[in-house]
Amino acid sequence: MSRADFEAVQQLMTAYFDGLYRADSAALRPLFHPSLTYVSAGAGDDFTLDLEAYMARIDQREPPAMRGEKNNGAVLEIGFGGERMARVTARMAMMGRDYLDFLTLVRDVGGAPGWRIAAKIFTYDAHAREA
Repeated sequence: MSRADFEAVQQLMTAYFDGLYRADSAALRPLFHPSLTYVSAGAGDDFTLDLEAYMARIDQREPPAMRGEKNNGAVLEIGFGGERMARVTARMAMMGRDYLDFLTLVRDVGGAPGWRIAAKIFTYDAHAREA
């Protein structure tokens, strides 16, 4: 993939971490595919949401920023599977948990230019790391 694609995915991830940190569904919504699949793969905490249910969940959160937590999101890996498909492995500690996300991205969805998160599958450790 091109350097521009890599940078675009990195920019998306910066916006993703910032939106989660601020619990800002208006900032997060455009980062996701309209048919998002959101899956919790935590031990004993299996559930799936669509985009609307996930945004409602974001709206109900107390933002980690207001709780004085650090914005510590990190991209561990970016891989491309062609011109329109990518995957990102990311980590972020917030709300007393250490999250590991596997994100699948697609580009240029339904005429909208740019990369969008089509699937978010995550797990977490209930004891967040010290950052």
